[in-house]
Amino acid sequence: MIVITGALGFIGSCLVAKLNEMELKRLVLVDDFSKKYKEHNLVNKSYLHKIDRSEFITWLKEKGDDVDFIFHLGARTDTAEFDKALLDELNLNYSKEVWKWATHHKIPLVYASSAATYGLGEHGYEDSHRVVEKLKPLNPYGDSKNDFDKWVLKQHLTPPFWAGLKFFNVYGPNEYHKGRMASVVLHAYKQINKTGKMRLFKSHNDKYRDGEQKRDFVYVKDVVSICYFMMQNQLENGLYNLGSGKARTFKDLVNATFRAMNRSIDVTYIDTPEDIRDKYQYFTEANMNKLILAGYKEGFHTLEQGVEDYVKNYLTEFKYY
Repeated sequence: MIVITGALGFIGSCLVAKLNEMELKRLVLVDDFSKKYKEHNLVNKSYLHKIDRSEFITWLKEKGDDVDFIFHLGARTDTAEFDKALLDELNLNYSKEVWKWATHHKIPLVYASSAATYGLGEHGYEDSHRVVEKLKPLNPYGDSKNDFDKWVLKQHLTPPFWAGLKFFNVYGPNEYHKGRMASVVLHAYKQINKTGKMRLFKSHNDKYRDGEQKRDFVYVKDVVSICYFMMQNQLENGLYNLGSGKARTFKDLVNATFRAMNRSIDVTYIDTPEDIRDKYQYFTEANMNKLILAGYKEGFHTLEQGVEDYVKNYLTEFKYY
């Protein structure tokens, strides 16, 4: 059996689809299943059980010996969440419990960390364990993810294999429910459909022109391919970046969306809200050498390829992966 926490969510439900494609259907899905607005993410997917996240640890105590692998992707992912107690409960303490039971039952574990741990990138974007204690995330969400990474690296007892994946800017199908936390591709698609235009934040940094702020955008199909690779190959234990390895501008992203929609490009710029200007990331780029040197050879969608697939094969028909 393979367990996926956060299975109703964006990346979790895409991972269920990927595992089904690989003929893996003995899946145990863990989430808050009272959130009916997410239920379309699991339509036409095959699995054994659905377990509420509040009951999962108890279930593990009873069934842990039957589990072959855990993907712990469930988390509170809102970067504007400032309730530290809630983040500690869902992102830190819950993850510690999953880790302890994976260790106790000798279950390999892959969990979701985040590129939010890197803050403004003062220490670069290399997935080295040496820099984890130095990192300064920009929000409580990033703190919660980095706090768990720091805790993990201090553990003497571990699962037989573990990896923490530092997700960069993931976009793709099954994120319809995410609201303002959805990718810029989805926001652009909606805005272009409604107005024929797209508004982006101006740059308030002399080093970057308007629209030329850069992020590492990674297509969700690449993310779940790497998750599957991790399960199949069980590499050296540790933290791994999960991005495309290539920073691209927001202008590139939006232009690719216009082209995929066969619409004329029309971009305007608005001021970045003052309350987030001092915490705004102007550049992120995953150093992917560790994963590639470990044997991952599948490559990555270019930004244009990923956006075209997303827009033409999912957004235009409101389809799910």
